[in-house]
Amino acid sequence: METVRILQLGTEDFSKTMEISACAEWHYEPDFSSLPEKDFDVVVLDREITEDEFDYLMRFLRAYCLFVTETTELRKGNAVRKLFVRKVGRKVSEEELKRLLRDDLPDYFPGSYGEKFQPYDLSIAWGFQGSVSWRGYEGVDLNGEYGSEFEQIVFWRYNYPLAENQATEFWLEYTKDDSVEISLEISLIHFAYGTVPKSQNVRIFTEKELDHIVYVENKDNTRKFIFASLRAKGQGHLTVTALHSRHSRRGKGYFLPGGKRKVTSDREEVFYYFDPGNLRPPLNVYFSGYKTQEGFEGYYMMRRMGHPFLLIAEARLEGGAFYVGSKEYENGIEQIIRKHMEKLGFQNSQVILSGLSMGTFGALYYGCRIRPNTILLGKPLTSIGNVAANTRIKCSEGSNAWVDVLQKACGSQNQDAVSQLNHKFWDSFDSTDWSNTRFAVAYMIEDDMDGDAYETLLFHIKDAGVRIYGKGLHGRHNDNTPGIVGWFVNQYREIIRNDFDRT
Repeated sequence: METVRILQLGTEDFSKTMEISACAEWHYEPDFSSLPEKDFDVVVLDREITEDEFDYLMRFLRAYCLFVTETTELRKGNAVRKLFVRKVGRKVSEEELKRLLRDDLPDYFPGSYGEKFQPYDLSIAWGFQGSVSWRGYEGVDLNGEYGSEFEQIVFWRYNYPLAENQATEFWLEYTKDDSVEISLEISLIHFAYGTVPKSQNVRIFTEKELDHIVYVENKDNTRKFIFASLRAKGQGHLTVTALHSRHSRRGKGYFLPGGKRKVTSDREEVFYYFDPGNLRPPLNVYFSGYKTQEGFEGYYMMRRMGHPFLLIAEARLEGGAFYVGSKEYENGIEQIIRKHMEKLGFQNSQVILSGLSMGTFGALYYGCRIRPNTILLGKPLTSIGNVAANTRIKCSEGSNAWVDVLQKACGSQNQDAVSQLNHKFWDSFDSTDWSNTRFAVAYMIEDDMDGDAYETLLFHIKDAGVRIYGKGLHGRHNDNTPGIVGWFVNQYREIIRNDFDRT
């Protein structure tokens, strides 16, 4: 169980009168005399606060983790109300506070973790007589007879650890014919290394339950292991795309407290997290880059900017699929950005879209729809068809994930598919009016993934009045990430200072 740091401000120490979860590192401050320069995971306010206390809590408290007792006033203009709005606080009754401190504190653990059960660890059950076709990281297609009763049809080799008192949630990506029924079986196994299992608890989730996130919880003080398998019955086509496993906050948010998720009718996910910051422009939108560990990227970097920010992440294929998908998927991402612009009352001229590596494509691609004040990029990838084509020969650190992106987007891996995927972006880019948008780009001069990205951007930008500037660093795509990030952060601060904070 992870330690959760709690700060309580008030005239009475609640740890003396209420039951507190064993995970809590409790800090009670009646007068806020001295506090460490370190984040708190949860703050409980039982009194009004001063402006100095407000400034401290703005720096060291995450959004969605502020709880204000029912006796504390939220008067218009007072510091508590300001903090309540900017940190998306919650007013709690005495009973709700007791439940939070006793039962719910473990859900506010400081980190986040998510992973995908690896496709290459997926095995077909012995005895299946139908056809099997593998499609790289995208999944496996099965077609045939599964029987009249539920039988194991696929399973994931190896066991995955489940720490003591930890909840883990699962999301299964799949498609199937109506003539096929499925269920997910999760076994919790307790055994010491080198011994036979001591106990086993089996959970079976029906197809109806799999319409939503499902989770299992280890309520014991002993480590257990997860074994996952899929059962099926009936006849027809079944595609198993991915089984995702994530440390669960039991409804408090995905990856971060307050993190949200949008799912298409094809069961494809996009995640987003919004922090209101100081409520002043700009809205800083950051697209996560390629990452095999699922979750958000850039949280602390964006929070330090002080302004409202929106993190966007995805977990398809090996480490992301460049935010390209069905019309429903892409419209969903645009709607997420526009919803938060509307929530803040911001225009497109008060938005910055940004990203690193794979995230640069998201910033550029959705920039065609948003037309923001600035598109800020580090290690841009634009012609992702070429990125896939470069994998085998030019890219020394190439990943077959890019080929999977090509296959997923175009249904093929030939040269026509490469051109089709390139044109999907450039046709949209060329039809956009960029006259009110700035481009700030840090790129690797010898980039081995998309070596012409910056020059190609220059070639395609033809609008009068458009501003573009770049910084080239020597090396391949991943040779100087710290240098790219340093320039990226400095440009972010400079653009915010010059375009927004001065006014």
